Amino acid sequence: MYRKNQTVRLASVLLSALLAATASQHAAAQSAARTVNIGLGYIPNVQFTPFYVADKLGYFKAEGLNVKYQHGYVSELMPLLLQGKLDFVVGDPEDAIFARTQGADVKYVMAMYQKIPVTVFSLPARKIGSVADLKGKTVGIPGTFGSSYFALGALLDSGKLRESDIRLASIGFTQLEAVRSGKVDAAVGYVNNEVVQLAAAGIKADTLDVTAAYPMVGVGLMTTGKTLNDALAKKVVRAAQRGLKFTVASPAAAFKLAQPVFGTGGGNLDVLRASVPLMQSPVTASSGLGFSDPAAWSKAVAYLQKSGKVPASFRPTDFYSNTLISKTMK
Repeated sequence: MYRKNQTVRLASVLLSALLAATASQHAAAQSAARTVNIGLGYIPNVQFTPFYVADKLGYFKAEGLNVKYQHGYVSELMPLLLQGKLDFVVGDPEDAIFARTQGADVKYVMAMYQKIPVTVFSLPARKIGSVADLKGKTVGIPGTFGSSYFALGALLDSGKLRESDIRLASIGFTQLEAVRSGKVDAAVGYVNNEVVQLAAAGIKADTLDVTAAYPMVGVGLMTTGKTLNDALAKKVVRAAQRGLKFTVASPAAAFKLAQPVFGTGGGNLDVLRASVPLMQSPVTASSGLGFSDPAAWSKAVAYLQKSGKVPASFRPTDFYSNTLISKTMK
C-alpha cells in the first residue's frame, strides 16, 4: 500500500512538472512571437475583413507573429511607416506611387483588390449614362487625392473632357448623402459601398465604369524596401493571403468572424459579397491571390505619366513587387 501511494505521489509530481514545463514553453513561445504593426486606412470597416480574419483564425500566430492593427487616414499612417512605427500600411496604390516619387522607399506588395472599386454613380433622374453627360454637371468627390481622383481624371480624358468641363465638389466621404439629397448630380464612389446601399434601398443607381480608362489594381498592402527584404514580409503576406482565401471561399463565415471588430456601423454582408469579386481575377487564378497584374500597373502608370503626375523616368516596377506572393494560394 505504501509503495502504491508512493507511486501515485511520484506520478503526480511528474505530471505537475510536465504541466509546468508546458506552460513555461508556451509562455516562452508567446514572448518570442514578433509583433507586427499594420496600418489600416480610415476606420474599422468590413473592407478589411481578410486582415481581421487572418488574425481571428490564427494565421499570423502560425507565422510566429502577434498582429496589431492601427486605423487612420493613410496620410497619417504613411509617415509612421517611414518612421518605422508601422511595418505595413493598407492603402491605394497611388499612396505608394507618390511616396516613391517623393523619395520614400515604399513598395506595394499585395493587391487586396484586383481592380479599383471606384465608379461615378448618380440617380436615374439625372440621366447620366455616359462620360459626355457629365459635362456641366456637379460631381462630388472625397478630395483631390487617391484612386478616386485619378480614376475620374482618366474617365474624363477618355471622353475628351477636362476637369474644367465639370464642377468638381470636394465633399469628403458623404457621397451617398450628397447624391440622394441633390447636392451633387453625381459622385465618385464605390461599386461595393454606395451602389450597394442604394440597391438595398430599392434604387438602381446609374454607374459609369472607370476601369477601362484607369485599369489600376485596388487597395493593397505596402511596406518599406527594408522590410520587403526581411523574413517578416513573407510571413505577413502569407497570413494575409490566407485571410483573402478564406474570405473569397466563405464570405458569410468571414463576415461573422470579422464583425466584432468593425461593429454594426462598419458595413454589412452585402458590401463584403460585392467586394469578393474584386479580390479575384484570371491573374489570381494562375498567379495567386494578392498578385499584382503587371499590365494594370503599366497602363495606369502610363496615364499618370501622360497627365504629368508621375515623372517619365519611373518604371511601373519601381512601385510594386510580386516577390512575396505565393502562387499556390488561390
